[in-house]
This record gives sequence, C-alpha cells and structure tokens, in this order.
Amino acid sequence: MPSASASRTRRAWCGLWIGLVTMTIAILSAPAAMLVFAFTMVQAGLSDLTTMKIRNGLVLLFLLAYVVLAPLAGLTAHEIGWSVATAAGVLAVAFIFFALGWIGGGDAKLAAVTALWLGADHTAIYLIYTALLGGALTVGLLLFRMPTLPAWLHDKPWVAQLH
Repeated sequence: MPSASASRTRRAWCGLWIGLVTMTIAILSAPAAMLVFAFTMVQAGLSDLTTMKIRNGLVLLFLLAYVVLAPLAGLTAHEIGWSVATAAGVLAVAFIFFALGWIGGGDAKLAAVTALWLGADHTAIYLIYTALLGGALTVGLLLFRMPTLPAWLHDKPWVAQLH
C-alpha cells in the first residue's frame, strides 16, 4: 500500500500535468483562432470577388470554429454571451440590408459570424471600416464597368462577371 506521502506526490504531479495541459490548450487555441479567422476572411473575400457568392459551408465552419475555440482560448461565458447578442443584432440589421438589396445573403451571414468573433468591443469599428471599404470597392467597380472591357480580358470569366 502506498504511503500518504507518495499519494500526495502523485496527486501533485497529476495536478501539475492537468494545469500544463490546460494552459497549453489555452495558449495554442488563440493562434489557431487567428489562423482560422484569417483563412476564413481571405477565402470569403476571394470567393465573393470571383463568384459573388460566400458559401454557407464556409460561414458554418467559421461559426463552428468559434464555438470550439472561444472557450478554449479563455473567453468567459459573459464575453461569449455579449458576442452572441452582438452577432444577433448584426444579423438582424444585415438581413434588413439584404431585403433592401444593398448586400448579399452571404455577406449578411458572414458579417454576423465575424461580429461573433470580434465581440461587442470591436464590432462597431469593424462595421465602420467594412462600410467605408465596401463603398470604395463599389465606386471602383462602377468605374471599372464604365469603359468597354478589353478583348484580352473577355476570356477571364471572373473579370467578365465583374464587368
């Protein structure tokens, strides 16, 4: 039968091991979240530019990644709750914009999930930058569509679609 001292030592090592594993998961989940966020934004942007569609699967994967990574990264239930409330508000307003024909459905869903990731603190500035850059992109596309498309660009389907 092990002594009381050996049992305490074993419990201490177990506690240390669990603490290290938990700390390692929290430390690794934040960079993983940044990679997922960056990949999703780039993929959505390229997809929207070339096909004028943002796939539901990409948005759902982005949502699922948040559900898994947010608690692992150390966000509290309170922070996650505020992020969910912010995302719900963004989704409601974005669907009104969709109904008015101002944005696409994929844009609306992506904006809501992005707000979820950014949280209540950073969503307002994200929406301001998105509106400003989206307006600049719209003006650029309108200017691009004014002249006739050069012949050498006709065989590029995504360029022809933008024109």
